[in-house]
Amino acid sequence: MKRRSKLLVFFLFVSVFLFSCQAFSDVQSIAVTAEPPQPTPTSVTEPVLIESPAAVDPQVAEAGVIISKNLNDDILVDIYERSNPGVIAIQVLSESGNGLGSGFVIDKDGHIITNFHVIDGVSDLEVDFPSGYKTRGVVIGTDTDSDLAVIKVEAPPEELHPLPLGDSAEVKVGQTVVAIGSPFRFNGTMTTGIVSSLGRTLDSIRTAPGGSFFTAGDIIQTDAAINPGNSGGPLLNLNGEVIGVNRAIETFNTNSQQDPLNSGIGFAIAINIVKRVTPSLISEGSYDYPYLGISSLNEINLLQQEALRLPQSRGAYVSSVTPDSPADRAGLRGGTEPTEFLNINSGGDLIIAIDGRPVQTFSDLLSYLIQEKSPGDTITLTILRDDQELEFNLILGKRP
Repeated sequence: MKRRSKLLVFFLFVSVFLFSCQAFSDVQSIAVTAEPPQPTPTSVTEPVLIESPAAVDPQVAEAGVIISKNLNDDILVDIYERSNPGVIAIQVLSESGNGLGSGFVIDKDGHIITNFHVIDGVSDLEVDFPSGYKTRGVVIGTDTDSDLAVIKVEAPPEELHPLPLGDSAEVKVGQTVVAIGSPFRFNGTMTTGIVSSLGRTLDSIRTAPGGSFFTAGDIIQTDAAINPGNSGGPLLNLNGEVIGVNRAIETFNTNSQQDPLNSGIGFAIAINIVKRVTPSLISEGSYDYPYLGISSLNEINLLQQEALRLPQSRGAYVSSVTPDSPADRAGLRGGTEPTEFLNINSGGDLIIAIDGRPVQTFSDLLSYLIQEKSPGDTITLTILRDDQELEFNLILGKRP
């Protein structure tokens, strides 16, 4: 009898152990944590930012508990169900034909964010909601520097589902992102990917003095599938917060209609730029960017460094200075001596810091100006000139 009791205890122990092992084996080693949304102060001229619930149970996130793949799927499903009602399709009706883009609602007043190039030259604008409701939209503000536009619609309150805006300063390379839009007229399409890089630059739509283009900075690169029709739609994090506005793709592939096709390199305007620009677009119809008045190489390779006779490759090299610009009045110097590189002259200043912040590339300089400064602000530039470190104070203008 005693022997049978011991055997029973042993079998019970083995059964519990095997059950525990099976339960543990069903758990995937995918750690997900949720960052609480940061509320943003609002004013009469600002869009109302809606606080989003955390995508993951805070107790699970705090404990650092690993979660299953099914739970990760549930997060994506939840993001779509919460976000898609606030994503709209834009039909541009004009004499040249129909165009299509995307956008998203940012407040209960009916303001919608999209790209400028989506509504450029518009004569009639249709806004289609996921519910099937359609209405006319009016463009009330445009920003050709960052390729943004604000549309105003009159719609029933139940149709307006504002998306919460995140903080692009907290975005990290490698984090999962979600894009929702209307690629090739497939409304409400969701794709996923990761943040591939940060701080990219693109040409602005607006021309600068001399015929070149201004530069749009602080661009997020992603491999989430973005195709024609995605323009103006949101790029979201796993909390369901908008961290960028999908703008463009880099590709050499086209379909039979010569539409560009996704190649895994897409670009989105960082949401912190949108939050900075939008209040002015709503109240004034436009936004003034700070203006320095230089042309610069974004990055310098070793051959260029040698040709330019620079002591280092880190920094923003001033290839030219626009006459009577803030940089010109402050005494900055562009290159004047020809090199073996076409249109790259030596003898220019190398900007290595702005207001004490190191400048590795021109993108660093541009992002700081766009995110932190306004026309009329004073900045301090640290430069290398003829192997000497100098400082220049200058007052920023506004882009002409």
